[in-house]
Amino acid sequence: MTTTRPLDTGHRIDVRRGTQHVRIEIAGEVIAESRRPLILEETRCPTRWYLPREDVRLERLERTTTRTHCPYKGDATYWSVSIGDRVAADAAWSYEEPLPERDDIRGHLCFYSSRVDAFLVDGQPVGRP
Repeated sequence: MTTTRPLDTGHRIDVRRGTQHVRIEIAGEVIAESRRPLILEETRCPTRWYLPREDVRLERLERTTTRTHCPYKGDATYWSVSIGDRVAADAAWSYEEPLPERDDIRGHLCFYSSRVDAFLVDGQPVGRP
């Protein structure tokens, strides 16, 4: 018998467009830089900064086999970043085919602040959860 848990009706996800300057660096190299982030705030989660693909150096990213599922956003695909010999494994993720109610994050990537060397918003470091 398979049972599924109902979604938490108190769970919220709010997404808004921002104009903050978001800059992400690994091994001294800028991997992403944007003034067009989507700011995602979700119940019991840190604020996340989703960046348009056009503002990410995609040539430095390599899709991995890691996948996760969020009942509120859908299935996430992960990306590692390679700079020379340095690899930041699964440093970013995206929702390639998000659930219809989260289609606003399609075409955007989000980085873990704990897996990059610098994650700055308006020049201030983002905390590492």
